[in-house]
Amino acid sequence: MTDDALPFPIESPLLSDSAAGIIAHGFFTRQGGVSQGIYQSLNVGLGSQDERAAIAENRRRVAAWFGQPSERLATVNQVHSPRAVRVDDSYRGERPEADALVTATPGLVLGVLSADCGPILFADAQARVIGAAHAGWKGALTGVLEATIEAMIDLGATRDGIYACLGPSITARHYEVGPEFVARFLEADADSARFFTPSDRLDHSMFDLPGFTLKRLTAAGVRAETLGLCTYEDEPRFFSYRRKTHRNEPDYGRQISAISIREA
Repeated sequence: MTDDALPFPIESPLLSDSAAGIIAHGFFTRQGGVSQGIYQSLNVGLGSQDERAAIAENRRRVAAWFGQPSERLATVNQVHSPRAVRVDDSYRGERPEADALVTATPGLVLGVLSADCGPILFADAQARVIGAAHAGWKGALTGVLEATIEAMIDLGATRDGIYACLGPSITARHYEVGPEFVARFLEADADSARFFTPSDRLDHSMFDLPGFTLKRLTAAGVRAETLGLCTYEDEPRFFSYRRKTHRNEPDYGRQISAISIREA
């Protein structure tokens, strides 16, 4: 099942410019793997019903892009929480319930999975501290981005030294929500009204998750950008939970976004 092919991820101009030669990162697409059918082809989702051997090979390819074995690819059991965990050389493959990881350990690859939710990669190149967060609406609303930043600061990063990029996620054109969803956001912050626009359905709205995510990042004091890529619209490159739901498909794959401190 293996060959010499490696996937080619999308890179952030902001992270590349701020951390050239120090940090390696990539927002991987669904291309460049070995999975078949609805999981084609670089599905790394351990929570999917894809073949375990295919997932393992796909994860190996992601780690290999960073020049690391698959054992150095750290991920968590994502539960839409605000929890960020620290990982270091003691990492042995455990997957705690959390939605973000941070490290100051060179060679360790931090990965978050997504299929509409926002993957955010963080780097403070000067402090040599990195982070990766998975932020759907619930994580973004309850503070996973801020928790990641604080965990990086605990490792020596500085707020004004942190750069962040939001990778491929669902955009407002395809993210319809009900009135109770809107009310939850407005109760937390009335200014969130600007991230909702009326939909064609009565009492429903379209939610701008990328815009909300960027607002939370910049309000937290870090420099941030978005790649502006929609997972729902771009089927050849990205898995999408909502697209799967609209088609009544039995399952869906997950792409990965990952970051690592280069070893000396």
